[in-house]
Amino acid sequence: MTGDLSGPAIHALLADGTTVRVRAVEPEDRDQLHRLYARMSPENLRMRFFAVSPRSAALAADHACTPSGPGHRALAAELQGRIIGLAEYDACDERGSAELAVAVADGQHHRGVGTLLVEHLASAARADGITLFLADALSENAEVLRLFSDLGLRVTRRTDGPETRCTIALDQDDAYLRAVEERGRTADLASMEPLFRPRSVAVVGAGRRPGSVGRAVLRHLRTSGFTGRLFAVNPHAHALLGVPSYPAVAALPFPPDLVVVATPATAVPTVAEEAGEAGVHAMVVLSAGLDPVQAQALLTACRTHGIRLVGPNCLGVANTDPALRMDATFAAGHPRPGTAGIGVQSGGVGIALLEGLARLGIGVSTFASLGDKYDVSGNDMLQWWENDGTTDLALLHLESFGNPRAFSRTARRVTRRMPLLTVDAGRTDAGRRAAASHSAAAATGTLTRQALFIQAGITATRSVGELLEAAALFHAQPLPAGTRVAVVTNAGGAGVLAADACVEAGLVLPALTSDLVGDLLAVLPDGAAVGNPVDVTAAVAEDELGACLDRLTAHRGVDAVVVALVPTAVAAATGDDLVRAVTRGPAARRSPVALVRLEQDASVRLLPAAEGGEIPSYAQPHAAARALAHAARRTAWLARPPGTRRTPEGIDPPRARAVADQWLTGHPDGGWPGPRTCAELLGCYGIPQSPWAWAETEDDAVRAAEHLGGSDGRVVLKAHWPGLVHKSEQHAVRLDLLGEAQVRSAYQDLRTRFEGLMTGVVVQPLAERGTELLAGIVQDQVFGPLIIFGLGGTATEVFADRAARLAPLTDLDVHDLIASPRCAPLLFGASGADPVDLDGLEQLLHRLSGMAENVPQLAEADLNPVLATPGGLTVLDARLRLLPPRPHDPYLRRLR
Repeated sequence: MTGDLSGPAIHALLADGTTVRVRAVEPEDRDQLHRLYARMSPENLRMRFFAVSPRSAALAADHACTPSGPGHRALAAELQGRIIGLAEYDACDERGSAELAVAVADGQHHRGVGTLLVEHLASAARADGITLFLADALSENAEVLRLFSDLGLRVTRRTDGPETRCTIALDQDDAYLRAVEERGRTADLASMEPLFRPRSVAVVGAGRRPGSVGRAVLRHLRTSGFTGRLFAVNPHAHALLGVPSYPAVAALPFPPDLVVVATPATAVPTVAEEAGEAGVHAMVVLSAGLDPVQAQALLTACRTHGIRLVGPNCLGVANTDPALRMDATFAAGHPRPGTAGIGVQSGGVGIALLEGLARLGIGVSTFASLGDKYDVSGNDMLQWWENDGTTDLALLHLESFGNPRAFSRTARRVTRRMPLLTVDAGRTDAGRRAAASHSAAAATGTLTRQALFIQAGITATRSVGELLEAAALFHAQPLPAGTRVAVVTNAGGAGVLAADACVEAGLVLPALTSDLVGDLLAVLPDGAAVGNPVDVTAAVAEDELGACLDRLTAHRGVDAVVVALVPTAVAAATGDDLVRAVTRGPAARRSPVALVRLEQDASVRLLPAAEGGEIPSYAQPHAAARALAHAARRTAWLARPPGTRRTPEGIDPPRARAVADQWLTGHPDGGWPGPRTCAELLGCYGIPQSPWAWAETEDDAVRAAEHLGGSDGRVVLKAHWPGLVHKSEQHAVRLDLLGEAQVRSAYQDLRTRFEGLMTGVVVQPLAERGTELLAGIVQDQVFGPLIIFGLGGTATEVFADRAARLAPLTDLDVHDLIASPRCAPLLFGASGADPVDLDGLEQLLHRLSGMAENVPQLAEADLNPVLATPGGLTVLDARLRLLPPRPHDPYLRRLR
């Protein structure tokens, strides 16, 4: 419900974590609103109406129930069926402004009710074209004045005697989004306290059979040493595993903070309703196989009663805090305490990560298997880890995203504080289908997901194994300062493998400086080859290898060291332990060290270092190189400034929206507009286009060719009909036409081949030579607008050389888009050629980003080819798709 207040109600969290329902006021609410005002204290009424006036209150209640429209909107906050807050606006005579009024029930102040309502009302007002809220308040009404000033919006005040006039600009800038995020984070953390720090837990469905899931969870809670009160719910037992059992949640001696449900799917909605009525605030549903009716009933019960829900279809949750020791999972063993947070959708992946971290000796702070993610999501987990005071490494495996824009903003903030590692699941069509089926949520395209990961600073791996390899390095070693790696080996072949792996991972093996070479030769045995790789030979002694590593890790020309060792009879005979030479180094080395032992059975281990810390040891050089490459990319991301958004000059968003609306009036189902509408929309954003003319007859085409022919008179004819998208594939383009005869012949050919389809042709001058590029927009239904850039022309699909970033683009995003495709060297001037107009290219991408953000009717834009030359950029062909807009504010606070 954003912009369209007639849409379905949503649920959101108040500052204390309470769930409320936010919805449009309806005529049937009149009695409730009368009671809202009737129960207000005289002081509250005076602050609202500037006088203790029951009549004014009654009139206000009646007015709020008038039908909603762009000039009047009213929102109510409802807590378990009772209205506890009201916010409304009425448009003023002055265009773009509206009078705002807010009322909150006695006993509900200081919970964020008014702020939440104003946020939602402001979102609806923006969609209605309102840019300013005007509000009058008594100057002594500190609470409402603080509400307005703390919104994060620009507020100006004018005091006139006892009254203060507030003008609130509704611009949704970054300051406002940060304020909304902070309020959301506070509410979210409060709501999840019963989930991750419960003082009491009840397991519903704990059976007497040894193999039941509920019994396994109950046993885990007991054996983990849970410090709170523990109950079982089973109507056929008085005690289970020494835990008191009760016939129903309602029969428990008091409402537990957390209920874990392991019943058949048919019983889940009833348990949820019963728990909600008892006052439970958190629930983990392990049960799978809920049908749509059962799923909706479960979610309705949780929303109605303010229950935060993990699952269904999940493995459970755990918090290893020694003061709590809660393991409400049915994994094979207990996670050891530590600082790694784990959040997964798949229970199987969760088990793999728990077991993998246990093998490495990396402890876990909190674990959550999110399952089908009806409520608690990856975004919730990020905010919990950010604030729990324990987590310093986050592992997240998501198959779907509910609100990726909010997730992206949260992730960008969290990854400044800790590494966030994920598995890029669903990279193929088959994988995406499996993810959608498995997690009951929409899966997302590879380009879009990768854009999110890159922009948010998330370390994306391709498998659980690779994630664990990277986690070992992040956990045990400092980040490298850059990508320069020195390879050290006692066997030439192993050094070659390690060098290849590093270069293939995007790392650099620089030549060592002369001073460093001299230092190494002074400590290594005769015959050592001090290049890069450094071959210390099989004769190297433990002390010699240790001294070599000390010098490499301390040198400013080396960012990381890979040590590839093989066991030799020489070391065995002398009693030297070369692995010990690696692990005995200084506890705080400047550069990270990764060990490679080709004979190692496990893919990665963590070896204790003699002076503290650990050294990751890998079975394969590619694993070590990948982990170091991930770490180097994190270093580069942390060093980047946030980037700035640019608003290009000479754009006209209101006109663009009007053009789109006008076209959609005649095409209510949407579609692909003709050349005129496309050109007009691009013109609203100052996007340079090749001159063109529309011709519906052969004579029109000839006249257009005479007018548009370039210096040599050559032109291009492009057939057009509604719905035509890929002209080249349809052979609907005729190139390099010179003179009237060729133009007539080409027109006749197109007309004959596309008889009954073609409505006309576009005539353009033949373009000069240059680099053909693709620039476009795709409105992803989950992620929002995505800007795509890469190699264009007929090679677009063949080479698939493109990059993508989520809008809105910053200047750094634009630079990355230009530099990422394989064709980038052509743009920057490969082989001595002049670079293309890079400033113009940046401007084009900024203009596309603004168009994607500001024109919600634009579902797709395909500018291909865009001709890039040193002298400028020109769009040679453009296809746009328009659809009726669906009002949606991705940053609005609401539960899934």
